[in-house]
Amino acid sequence: MASAHGVRKQHINAFNVLILCFVGLGSMSYGYTASIIGTTLGQPSFIKYFELDTRSNGTDLTSTTNGLFQAGGVLGTLMLPMVSDRWGRKWGIAISAILAIISGAVLAGSTHIAEFIAFRLIAGASAFMILAAVPIWMNEVVPVKMRAGLVDIHAVFLILGYTIQGWVGFGFFFWENGGQNTWRPPLALQCAWPTFLLCGLYWIPESPRWLIMKDRIDEARTILDRLHSDPSDPDNEYARSEFYQIQKQVAIDKMLGSSWVAMFKKPSYRKRAFLAIGLTFFIQCSGVLVINNYGPTLYKNLGFSPVKQLLYPAAWLTLTLGINIMAIPLVDLFPRNRYIAVGIAGCMVTLIIEAAIVANFVPSNNKAALLAAVAMFFIFQIPYGLILDGTQFAYLGEIFPTHLRAKGVSLGVATISFTNIIWLQAAPTAFITIGWKFYLVFIIPGSMGAVIIWMYFPNTNGLPLEEIAAIFGDGDEVAVYQREMMIEGGQIRDLHQEAKEKDVHMEDMDAGDGTKRV
Repeated sequence: MASAHGVRKQHINAFNVLILCFVGLGSMSYGYTASIIGTTLGQPSFIKYFELDTRSNGTDLTSTTNGLFQAGGVLGTLMLPMVSDRWGRKWGIAISAILAIISGAVLAGSTHIAEFIAFRLIAGASAFMILAAVPIWMNEVVPVKMRAGLVDIHAVFLILGYTIQGWVGFGFFFWENGGQNTWRPPLALQCAWPTFLLCGLYWIPESPRWLIMKDRIDEARTILDRLHSDPSDPDNEYARSEFYQIQKQVAIDKMLGSSWVAMFKKPSYRKRAFLAIGLTFFIQCSGVLVINNYGPTLYKNLGFSPVKQLLYPAAWLTLTLGINIMAIPLVDLFPRNRYIAVGIAGCMVTLIIEAAIVANFVPSNNKAALLAAVAMFFIFQIPYGLILDGTQFAYLGEIFPTHLRAKGVSLGVATISFTNIIWLQAAPTAFITIGWKFYLVFIIPGSMGAVIIWMYFPNTNGLPLEEIAAIFGDGDEVAVYQREMMIEGGQIRDLHQEAKEKDVHMEDMDAGDGTKRV
């Protein structure tokens, strides 16, 4: 039993980790859906079926398949808070999964390029909605200890989706009996992960923070006790103190503005919104989606065979999966802002070397130079997968209070889509017309972003979600700090509240006799 010296430190329980892994099926849905187009565009059967190699606008149509996907991402993600805030974090995940199943089925059965392009818009909406919906829920159910590491499970399963599609696409390249339809089964597999997720989502607990926002107090308490129970803490004192803190904080949050207008009207909220936009914009300056979605094209431009154009991206993603798993125990060891800045800087170094190799040796028969160019893409994943991929989603969830978290995370994820509309739409033409100079589009703003994040972004590591408002100047909106709670005789003693009541009492006394008392 904890003494009056403070609240017992929390531990991570297996149930919490298991449900994170199951909801990771949603992350897989994003990873597979977002990346399958790279494999599809590398399939000769797809190019031939839709005559993209003979159409005068074939390159434009290829760009549009990616551009509309990202446009759908912007629209879908910005609509997500209407679901997640009103009906629950789980419903935000469920609606995203349903759209993924519908779009995957139609894409796999498309008979006209216009039909295919139209449902790429729906696929983009579903993918980016679930990319935001999963970390919104995860941030609200994980404990403070290793919060970013546990949210990194989102990135691990996301990359698992990428990796599966890479090898599926590579395998179907050798399916000789499929004729002009070999590109369809990999697209149809997009439906599998969200279907599995929907089958079990009913039994996954809702976010206790959202439940408290909706005054479902007893349900929230039961869920939080189970999520954060600890065998070494038979009285469940940490979960009780955490529930107390959340309940008091939500009571304050419900009195504050929660609209999109309020988020940009209040200075501290506006700062958080700009941090979310800046964070994901600068991370996307790494060019990671261009490398992934146009992987076969990039390797084709380097002079590799069609087989290697599909093999190298699959291997690249497999390496990425391993690196993301390695990131889980590391993320919470460093200040968030500086950790992210170092990751972006590392990506910029690899892109600079890649641009130099392409500028000087492509096209050429210099095999060593071409292999070095491939190696740079693989080395790129060390800073990106180890540092950036998962950390960004934890940071997005941390910097916003509960009543604005769905909007804040969605805003950051929508920025990913918006940024890539331009870059992915321009990439095919840019690689043909300006070649290596296209890398400068990422290198220049990315390098600037690393410096800005290092110097001006706050560190949120180790703080309960309910206390982060203080670092944005909203200390008066923090209900109670964990360090100011004590367990005495099985009861929670709120030193923060006692101090406030004492201050009020002293002010009353001063007003009464005009004498200042200390």
